[in-house]
Amino acid sequence: MAYEIDGKTIETDKNGYLVEITDWTENVAQAIAKEEGIELTDKHWDLINFLRDEYINNGGNQPNTRKIVKAMSDKWGENLAQKDIYALFPKDPSKQGGRIGGLPESRRKGGY
Repeated sequence: MAYEIDGKTIETDKNGYLVEITDWTENVAQAIAKEEGIELTDKHWDLINFLRDEYINNGGNQPNTRKIVKAMSDKWGENLAQKDIYALFPKDPSKQGGRIGGLPESRRKGGY
């Protein structure tokens, strides 16, 4: 599959992940999210930016759900549960959030 965004063709693999991480922009994220039926809010962007920061600036780290819950709880000043994060990305926060964030597919199994 490919997306046509801002006059550029953005290639994805068979699972919808970007072939080139450098092709990612916020417009690309919006297009992928729309395809998945998600309207991005500030909380979505916080989680996407957290995943991108971890991957890009922390040696390719792709945090599990527990780490995502802790990081977002700290950022938002709330005591979150796993269900709160899944409410944002129902198909798995690390996988679906990573896909929308332009990251490679996470090979991790399970949330913890």
